[in-house]
Amino acid sequence: MEKKGKILLGMSGGVDSSVSAILLQEQGYEVIGATLELFGDSCTNITTVKDAKKVCEKLGIKHITIELKKEFYKYVIKDFIDSYSICETPNPCIKCNRYIKFDIMHKKAKELGCDYLATGHYAKIEYDEKWNQKVLKKSDSIRKDQSYVLYNVKKEILQDTIFPLGEFENKDEIREIARKHGLEVANKKDSEDICFIPDNNYVRFLEENNLKSKKGNIVDTEGNILGKHTGLYKYTIGQRKGLGISSKFPLYVVKLDKGKNEVIVGKEEEIFSQKAIITDFNNLLTENKIENMKVKAKVRYSAKEADAIINQIDNKTVEVNFLESQRAITPGQALVLYLDDIVLGGGKIVKCYQY
Repeated sequence: MEKKGKILLGMSGGVDSSVSAILLQEQGYEVIGATLELFGDSCTNITTVKDAKKVCEKLGIKHITIELKKEFYKYVIKDFIDSYSICETPNPCIKCNRYIKFDIMHKKAKELGCDYLATGHYAKIEYDEKWNQKVLKKSDSIRKDQSYVLYNVKKEILQDTIFPLGEFENKDEIREIARKHGLEVANKKDSEDICFIPDNNYVRFLEENNLKSKKGNIVDTEGNILGKHTGLYKYTIGQRKGLGISSKFPLYVVKLDKGKNEVIVGKEEEIFSQKAIITDFNNLLTENKIENMKVKAKVRYSAKEADAIINQIDNKTVEVNFLESQRAITPGQALVLYLDDIVLGGGKIVKCYQY
């Protein structure tokens, strides 16, 4: 088979990236598997490299490791800690994709003489006649779609990117391909926690990384003191459990006030907002200023899409007005915008408003 080109594939040692290697080989690409060493010397890191290397040996493709611990700390871990220190709830996967898995990996691909970059994300890159360019699209699998966490990848890098798994509708198909090729990772469990916090105890992690606990008041929306808290970073917008206060009706975290060091709580209807402001807007489709554009918007990875109208305030700031109020819009999280199944772009939530 004539080779289509040389491709650098990010390999985590999991079934998705392993099957991506199989599919790319079958399509005629010369594949180089690259595993990133991102933090510490944990068992997770060692297993990741070992599993990825074994898959590459089985498939007869070259495998390399790329040590990026300093870069991962700078762009992902430090940002994670800093975000909580200013009462934001970050999504570290988005930062990792932007700066590590795509920015740095794309540069490495070019250094190795590769024509393309690939990952095992569930998304699609396809040419669209209307936009006259390749666009980022949702995967065919609604449940597995990862386009949300890819919105912040640079437009020019996406032009050189291939997502082999975008047209698969369920994970069983992927595991079956791995089994047919005799890969031991066929039944390997998916990773769902934050990779650098395997026990998912982010409070412990933040405190171990010198985020200091500072006691303050828990108050209602009228300023009445209801209790005490031991650190704003232990709370997030919409949280109900673990508040340590009693009430005749359920109370939810409405706002975190860093200036007053207060956790503000209220009734469920008070956590709904109809307007949000996002910054660091990454527009994947057009250079033109956006005015009164109808879109679908997601306020978090697990949220359903909602109808909205957007207006661009400046190059990096967008106002998002929802047709129906959205639950627990949270500063620090990403708000991603879609036109049907195409990702328009998105940004970081900095403010939200009730009407």
